[in-house]
This record gives sequence, structure tokens and C-alpha cells, in this order.
Amino acid sequence: MPSAAPATRSRVSDAALAATLFACSFPGSAITFPGRHPDLPWWPGVLLAAAACAAVVRRRSHPRGTVTVTLACAVAAAALGHPLTVLLLAPLMVALYSLAAGTDRRTANTFAFTGAALLVATGLLAGPDGEPLVLKLLGPTAWLLLPTSLGTVTRLRTAYLDAVRARAEHAERTREEEARRRVTEERMRIARDLHDVVAHHLVLAGLQAGAVARRLPSRPEEASRIVADLADTTASALRELKATVGLLRREGDDAADHTRSPSPRKTPGLAQLAELADSFHVAGGVHVSVRTEGEPRPLTAGADLTAYRIAQEALTNVAKHAGPGKAEVRLVYTDDHVSVSVTDDGGAVARRLRHPSPGGEGYGLIGMRERARSAGGRVRAGHRPEGGFEVLTELPLARADMGQPAESGTSGKQNESRPA
Repeated sequence: MPSAAPATRSRVSDAALAATLFACSFPGSAITFPGRHPDLPWWPGVLLAAAACAAVVRRRSHPRGTVTVTLACAVAAAALGHPLTVLLLAPLMVALYSLAAGTDRRTANTFAFTGAALLVATGLLAGPDGEPLVLKLLGPTAWLLLPTSLGTVTRLRTAYLDAVRARAEHAERTREEEARRRVTEERMRIARDLHDVVAHHLVLAGLQAGAVARRLPSRPEEASRIVADLADTTASALRELKATVGLLRREGDDAADHTRSPSPRKTPGLAQLAELADSFHVAGGVHVSVRTEGEPRPLTAGADLTAYRIAQEALTNVAKHAGPGKAEVRLVYTDDHVSVSVTDDGGAVARRLRHPSPGGEGYGLIGMRERARSAGGRVRAGHRPEGGFEVLTELPLARADMGQPAESGTSGKQNESRPA
């Protein structure tokens, strides 16, 4: 029942409109020019006006039929000698407006120009002799094109509003989905940070604890120094873990300020590779050399952090799987990207090659690839033919600074730091 209420209101309003149009067209149907059929009865014009107004009731469901009936009535009235005034053409004008508002522009224009041509031809052939020629030509054309144009404008405006409403509804529907997607991405990012921080420091702490156990009986002084380094390692792990987990407790501008903090401990980058290499040498006996090729160029903050974390995770895997040995971090700068490769000489990797992990690729390599993709780069990892393992990362450089050397960079083709 509620769905029938709008249809009932539409029928009532159309009936009221038809009655109003008849009240307007009745005087027009009774007008004739002097000297033209003085004995012409009044009732044919009234009947034609009534038929045209009655057809307006069906203008919503049958717009083309309504235009056809009202046009036929208007042509018949013009043939009887009635002047084509706005009163007489009112039903046809309403029908043309409804047709233009409910159909396409081509259909509305076809009916409008066809009706204007028929009315002008009928007025020229059967119209009153005293009527000016300009009125016979311009009057019907203007009165028919005006409602057609208004109906077209109404249709276009309605279509625009419907499109705006549809976009708003679509945005409302997808807002919750977008929020869930962002929450998932943020969780993945924090999970990668936690994995990198915890894995790196736990591996270093484990290596230092093993070194203490080996040196304590014969070299207690060196063991005491390693214990101090172990305390620094655990304290650094707690600081970085606190900073990472603290992001979950921050909101709004506080979190943004945290990510923009210039503190090296909170936002490490390639500038801290030497310190990272020293930490592996002190803790696990892995001699790490850092070599730079090309002219160093600036990276975006996200790419810089990504490169550091990937190198950190790769060296952690070296210390965990290969054991004491040699490793190399090689930075290669080109015009549009930087390559970061981490390789080791094998060490205990031979055992790892003969007995590969049944679980396949671990979370470390998965996290490296996810980090690289988030910064617009890629990661390739695999065993080297000459032995050992290699992790190669390619990241884009900052576009705003592309082609400009970093202020703190060196100008030589190759710069090799001391082995850590």
C-alpha cells in the first residue's frame, strides 16, 4: 500500500493540471479572426481543447502518445481557423516538456520540429487571412521549442543530481571498507617493524650470550665487556620496541609528529649502516664491509627506512644461519634508483644448502618483499653459485632531487669502509 501512494498523488496532480489547462485553453478555442468563418460554431474548438487536455493525464506513462494527440488537436484547431495562441497550444507545450524531461534529446527535438512544421504549414494554408505572416511562422515555432528546451534542461539537471547522489552513496558504502583496508595495512606495517626489531636484537643478544659463555672461563675481562654490550643491546631493543608499540597508543597529530621525529634511533636509515655493521661484528663475529658505488643521492624517508630495515633483516639472517664469517653490504646509486645487496661467503651455509628448511620461505623474506613493494621497489633473494646467499633490493630515488647529488655524499666512484 505505501508504494501506491506516490502513483495516486501523481494521477491526482495530472488530473488537476488537465483541468487547469482546459480552463486556459477554453478561451483560446473560442477566438477567431474577424472575417474568417463568421458562422463557425464554438463547440468544435472546445471539444478539441478538451481532448488535448484529457490526453495530458497520460503524459507520464505515454509521453509520445500524449504529444501525438495534443499535436493532432492543435493542427485540427488551426485548420478550423483558430489562431495558434499560447492558450490553444498549452496542452501541447506541457506534453512536449514531459517528453523532453523523460526521454532523450533526439526524440524530443524530432517531435518538436515536426509539430512546428505541421502547425506552420496548416497556418499558412488554412489560417486567417488577416493574421501577420511573422506570427504564423515564429509564433508556433517559439511556443513549441521553449518547453522542449526547458524539459531538456530539467532532464540534464536531474541526471547530474542522480550522478552526484550515486557517487555520495558509493563513497558512503566504501568508506567502511577503506577504513578496514587501512587498518589492515597499518597492522601489517607494525608487524613488520616488530619482527625486524625483535629478531635483530634477539639474534644479537643470543650471539653475545654465547660469546660470554665461551670466553668466561679463559678470558673473563673480554666476557665482561661483551656482557656490557649485551646490556646495551637489550636496552636498545626495549627502546625500539617501545617506540614501535607506542604508535598504537598515539592518535592524530601525535602519531604524525612521531613519524617526523629526526631522532636516528626512531627513524634509522642508510646513514646508520656502519653502526649496524659494527654491531654484528661485536656480537656475532660477522665481519661486515659496507661499499658504495656511484654518487650517493637522497631517498625519500620511507625508502631510506625500508633500505635500512631490509639490510638489517638480511644481516640478521646471515648471523643466524651462516654464523661467523664475512658479509658485504653494497650500495649502487644510478640516476633513478639505488640497489642494496647483502651477500655472505657461506660460513655454515653449506649445511643449510644440504638441508633446506622444509617450511620454504620464512617471514623475513616475505617482510622484505612487502617493505620493498610499499616503497615502489622490489627484492630478489637466492643462493649464489660461488656459495653463500644474496639479498638484492632496488628502490627508487626521490623524484624531486633526481639528478642532484646528496650534500653529504662522496664524489668518488667507489668508497669502501673498513671491515667491521
